[in-house]
Amino acid sequence: MQVEEIKDIAVAALEEIKARDIVILDVTKLTSLFDYMIVASGESARQTKALARNVSDKVQAAGGGVVGIEGEQAGEWVLVDLGDVVVHVMQPAIRDYYSIEELWGGQTQRRIAAQRRIVEFPSSEART
Repeated sequence: MQVEEIKDIAVAALEEIKARDIVILDVTKLTSLFDYMIVASGESARQTKALARNVSDKVQAAGGGVVGIEGEQAGEWVLVDLGDVVVHVMQPAIRDYYSIEELWGGQTQRRIAAQRRIVEFPSSEART
């Protein structure tokens, strides 16, 4: 399964359960560990767990692999490792506190989808 397919399946799975503020970061020029990082918000521990589980289930159903899931017990920040794609599902307060999008990339392209905002950040070679 191609990386782009995994990324698209993960985003669709997040949208299906109404994730908010979905951000896709292309980090290929920043790390060799993975190609994309997806960050999304869930309004409660129950929703963050459901979002992460849906991503895992949809990727596996499509023939992709899930390396692991971390943080399901607490549900404030759940990470789904899909190999070349890493998905972070966070409650808004935790997401605001850690601001991982700002650590990994710059803002360039925005796309609005229904009531959710999907922002794609291509990696940049140099940040100011």
